[in-house]
Amino acid sequence: MPLPKLPTQPAALLLAKDYPKAEPRKAGPRAIAPATVLALEPVEDLISAKAVAKPKSSRRKADVVTMAAPPAQVAPAAAAPKAAPAAVPAPAPAVARSNDSVDNERGAAHPAKHKSVEAVIKSSTSRQADKKGVTKMFVLDTNVLMHDPTSLFRFEEHDVYLPMMTLEELDDHKKGMSEVARNARQVSRTLDALIANIDDDAIEQGIPLAKLGNKDAKGRLFFQTRLQNGPTLPEGLPVGKADNQILGVVRNLETELPGRAIVLVSKDINMRIKARALGLPAEDYFNDHVLEDTDLLYSGIVQLPDDFWNKNGKDMESWQESRNGNSSTFYRVTGPTIPTLLVNQFVYMEPKSGESPFYGQVKELNGKTAVIRTLRDYSHNKNNVWGVTARNREQNFALNLLMDPECDFITLLGQAGTGKTLLALAAGLAQVLETKLYNEIIVTRVTVPVGEDIGFLPGTEEEKMSPWMGAFDDNLEVLNKSDSDGGEWGRAATQDLIRSRIKIKSLNFMRGRTFVNKFLIIDEAQNLTPKQIKTLVTRAGPGTKILCLGNIAQIDTPYLTEGSSGLTYVVDRFKGWQHSGHVTLARGERSRLADHASEVL
Repeated sequence: MPLPKLPTQPAALLLAKDYPKAEPRKAGPRAIAPATVLALEPVEDLISAKAVAKPKSSRRKADVVTMAAPPAQVAPAAAAPKAAPAAVPAPAPAVARSNDSVDNERGAAHPAKHKSVEAVIKSSTSRQADKKGVTKMFVLDTNVLMHDPTSLFRFEEHDVYLPMMTLEELDDHKKGMSEVARNARQVSRTLDALIANIDDDAIEQGIPLAKLGNKDAKGRLFFQTRLQNGPTLPEGLPVGKADNQILGVVRNLETELPGRAIVLVSKDINMRIKARALGLPAEDYFNDHVLEDTDLLYSGIVQLPDDFWNKNGKDMESWQESRNGNSSTFYRVTGPTIPTLLVNQFVYMEPKSGESPFYGQVKELNGKTAVIRTLRDYSHNKNNVWGVTARNREQNFALNLLMDPECDFITLLGQAGTGKTLLALAAGLAQVLETKLYNEIIVTRVTVPVGEDIGFLPGTEEEKMSPWMGAFDDNLEVLNKSDSDGGEWGRAATQDLIRSRIKIKSLNFMRGRTFVNKFLIIDEAQNLTPKQIKTLVTRAGPGTKILCLGNIAQIDTPYLTEGSSGLTYVVDRFKGWQHSGHVTLARGERSRLADHASEVL
């Protein structure tokens, strides 16, 4: 039974049309006194489907195409596919996925029964400026700069305004070796380069953001060059608090520039709530999002329509090859459906008539021609990997990727209990100890606690990392129990041999390293930023395979969301590369208790 997608927000935001009209003056038990709310804008203005400013590398929603037609007559893996009967009705045309759809090309096994709505909030001031075609001025909060040091150049033709309090907070956070401190220092260096060789009058008129070569940034950078005159916020708000001073700057700018659209951009939710309560336009920073809707994320799997062989198998060629000791059947097909596929994408047809299903992988693409290879059946015990067999379709796809020596980078997504860690460890042990394709397994993960931090840990690097690797210890115990012939002494010797080939490393010491002939597993990759995951993937030397495992519904890193996670970033950027692959695991196989808990809790 497919697992529901866990919500990442306390509640789903309604569409604008579903909100009731606010009538504060109307009498009734739920009426709000006019003096209670400070310049509340209509609720409809809180919802918009657009980001603040779309980055240049925004993804098209039409990249993923729905093929949810029922499977038709298919051929066994070892023979050429037969043409489907003419009586089978043609499927509905491929339709691009919309934000409101719940299912995609992942088929019926899609885990997102309860989709978490990732709404993009845009103020009415910003929307009206977009309709008029006028430029806006974005006032940046400090957390935006510390989250994305390049955010200054991500607002296209619009201007950027930095309050003096933002610069003060940058100065307070520049010390240390954390990611936030590094970002603060990078922003300071960027600002220093922008104001170099600039007169004081030019600072007052705004500094061109394209000065450093960022051609996409056509706006100007303004600094707060003078103090505010008079009180700009309601009485009772602490004047010394940094957030309140930034809010005062926004209100003062609205007074000084009455015809200009002034918008506050902040990653702080409470800051945005306070601004909207005061009647000030405020928005989140969305330019770091890879996708506006995470359900559009590439799943690596597509169900073929029932008339696929009729439309694409007219001049089909088939042959058999033996690669890496495995014999596979290849089909070269040409047709209109082929351009919607990607290299290393898995395709399947499971007819309900009782015929043999067809599972394949796209290996080559050239226009409307593709080469599809049949898969090895890892659900059969004779093809087990270190005693592990695939329990469902997605696990079979994942094992085909993990055991492919031509695939250098693999990403596995899935809910808890779908078998990501177990499959990765089994494939790593089989290729390190049996086929000796790699000489060592390296395991690492980001050390972000779920609850309160327990403080410093004693010991060496591996001893400090061992509490974070409890999931791998549990899976190693499962893999070691499969060998019962050697007795307890044999199992202990095997366990010592396995642990001698598994090294646990910390992310803090990865910069500058090069891994040669290693099987690198990055666990909990959803907690990594795009910059951190780039640092890890670029460590790969000759003969190294990198695996990224994670669940984007369980992100513990502050300011990271499903759309801006490093795992989402690499899945989207690596799709279609001939030496990478991705599979979204849909069904939980841990236990019936875990499956039921994932559904009802």
